[in-house]
Amino acid sequence: MDPKHSAFETKAAVETKHLAGPEVSAAFEEFMGAFEAFKDANDQRLSELERRGGDPVTTDKVERINSALDTQKALIDELVLKARRPALGGAGDLVSDIAAREHKSAFDAYVRHGETAGLKRLEAKALSAGVGADGGYVVPGETEREIGRRLAALSPIRAISDVRVISSGTYKKPFMTSGPAVGWVAETAARTQTTSPVLDELSFPAMEIYAMPAATQTLLDDAAVNIDEWLAIEVEAAFAAQEGAAFVIGDGVGKPKGFLAYDTVAEDSWEWGKLGVVATGVDGDFPTASPADPLVDLVYALKSGYRQNGSFVMNRRSQGAVRKLKDENGQYLWAPPLAAGQPPSLMNFPVHEAEEMPDIGADSLSIAFGDFKRGYLVVDRAGVRVLRDPYSAKPYVLFYTTKRVGGGVQDFDAIKLLQFAA
Repeated sequence: MDPKHSAFETKAAVETKHLAGPEVSAAFEEFMGAFEAFKDANDQRLSELERRGGDPVTTDKVERINSALDTQKALIDELVLKARRPALGGAGDLVSDIAAREHKSAFDAYVRHGETAGLKRLEAKALSAGVGADGGYVVPGETEREIGRRLAALSPIRAISDVRVISSGTYKKPFMTSGPAVGWVAETAARTQTTSPVLDELSFPAMEIYAMPAATQTLLDDAAVNIDEWLAIEVEAAFAAQEGAAFVIGDGVGKPKGFLAYDTVAEDSWEWGKLGVVATGVDGDFPTASPADPLVDLVYALKSGYRQNGSFVMNRRSQGAVRKLKDENGQYLWAPPLAAGQPPSLMNFPVHEAEEMPDIGADSLSIAFGDFKRGYLVVDRAGVRVLRDPYSAKPYVLFYTTKRVGGGVQDFDAIKLLQFAA
């Protein structure tokens, strides 16, 4: 192993141990070892292709190691997520605000025993505290924030997008389609009248998403069980899965509109309201000669003001394909994360996995690159509501949990797509 890589691993190992202890550190070291084996096997495969057309055994070995890398990376992400989860309800979480503590106590009594008197009293004192038995009751503030933190960790597009919290049902954002006419003029020359700016409006309605975790009455009666934490854990995966799909491919009907659902146009003919597309030049694949060129074209299709905060978005199978690519100097374009909990990089830009992105195929839009913080907007309506249902699935108690979320492209110049087409 060369000294440069050894120094890289030492730095990564130190950061990893500091992050989450020996379990994550061991998994990360195993991941780095697998990546070295992958590079060696892939180099052998490329050498055999040049000599005699390739050895199926070597090709199979590369694919198996490639798959192992994906599995190991998923394990590391899961371990890091667990390590970062703060405990709820402990002594350090006691809030100083009396009303907040009263809300938390009343909500706990409602979830455990179905007692609504406390929440109804709060509703009478402050109309924002609850919406009545038919619509459920708003969870305490710290529980809502914890659900939001967990969603940001699990939902890849939410994690890199702009997130706004609103109190109404729709977020409206004005934008200027054309500005006032301006120009240079001499000191004494006549000035022509300038035109007024033209404004339009983007609208992002918040749609309802729900989960329905179930619990036994025995679990609810157990005082050692932290109800807030239990609820956050139960709904996080369900919410994240639905959000993840909607932010990528959602059609905007009863759900957020995903960025792949917008109209596209060749980058050379880009116009506002559509996403620019860069073609690979080959149906369903990278070109055989200079396969990295389309990725370079994709990166530089983005203006410099957006590019400095750019990120790649693709699914794990597409990432497995780009993991094999090299530049003209024989260096791999894909690089492993510097430490556990960080994303890998492609051409020095972070790579985020979104499983809803399409696999590489004919005419597929399988890779996105852009400044998603400026390009995509996630809208959260304040308040997560819970309706307790002890009747529909006896002896289990169901908790119909709802949250209102919207989303859509807010800057069409900030996201570009790679299309695997001629």
